[in-house]
Amino acid sequence: MARAGADARSRITPRRAALLAVVVAYLGLLAIAPLGAVVKQFFASGPGRVVDELLASGALPALGRTVAITAIAIAINCVFGVAAALVLTRQRFWGRRLLNGLIEMPLAVSPVMIGLAFILIFGADGWARPLTEPLGIQVLFSFAGLVVGTVFVTMPFVVREVSNVLQELGTTEEDAAATLGASRGQTFRLVTFKNIRHGLSFGVTLTAARALGEFGAVLVLGGAISGQTDTATTFIYEAVEERRDGAAAGMSLILALASIGVLVVLERLKRRVRKEA
Repeated sequence: MARAGADARSRITPRRAALLAVVVAYLGLLAIAPLGAVVKQFFASGPGRVVDELLASGALPALGRTVAITAIAIAINCVFGVAAALVLTRQRFWGRRLLNGLIEMPLAVSPVMIGLAFILIFGADGWARPLTEPLGIQVLFSFAGLVVGTVFVTMPFVVREVSNVLQELGTTEEDAAATLGASRGQTFRLVTFKNIRHGLSFGVTLTAARALGEFGAVLVLGGAISGQTDTATTFIYEAVEERRDGAAAGMSLILALASIGVLVVLERLKRRVRKEA
């Protein structure tokens, strides 16, 4: 019966062929064509010339800044994302549903608007200025601002992935561990973390992919100051503005390859989860 169903699904009919053609054209136009254009520009500019342009225009510090921001965003989201997921799924309190909905706000609003919001908070007339200024903390137009903006836009991924796993698991195993005398720390380490590790891995890979490509919030909060707050994405923006097509294509190709690598990791994780299920 299963084999018959598989044969029916693999049989190509005119209707299925037309639908397949539409899907391939859609994905090709939106995913493959842009990547192909970048690769074409890279080779048209000459790989050697592109490398020289990248080295001469401060691309490596900008790329290193992006990698550092991504690593910090992953670390912060791992700690606070897991804590938030545990609170939202294991605790019952007034306003929980509202808080649960607000977690996804970064996915619904423009990163540019997020950057403007933080300018209003940490700017000259912002309510947080009296708190940060005595401590010598500068958020706007600094590396800290880049981290704040990136952490905010990547906040939902770990929380959502871990929350979904925790909701499916329930509390049976945790209650059993507590009944057997395990402390809260032991229960988390030996039971909870073991069960959420795949969900956490999914959240981390999505966070990495989003952080590598973040543009709007880091541009507004950092100002793309050359050598100080420019990142890989703002470097591409400036290179396009200055018509340095080779440098723009080179950095775009680096980010594209990094994103593809993250997606490959994500697919391997999904395959491993399916095998263990």
